[in-house]
Amino acid sequence: MSRSALQTLFLDHPSSVDETYFEHMRFAGSFAFWLLVAGTAALVHALIPAACEKTASNIVRRLSARIAGR
Repeated sequence: MSRSALQTLFLDHPSSVDETYFEHMRFAGSFAFWLLVAGTAALVHALIPAACEKTASNIVRRLSARIAGR
């Protein structure tokens, strides 16, 4: 694989948001973790309506604020 293909795959996007590859990996990994938690809470809520009533929406609001603040 050529240098430019590697740059396109791994470096161009992080650079476009003013992050290094590892900074972007940390941000995206954290974001993915919280999306999984929100999805799990929503599934629990679907099965047991009294459980996790606001958990998923609170997480999504917090994640939205993180994106908006970038």
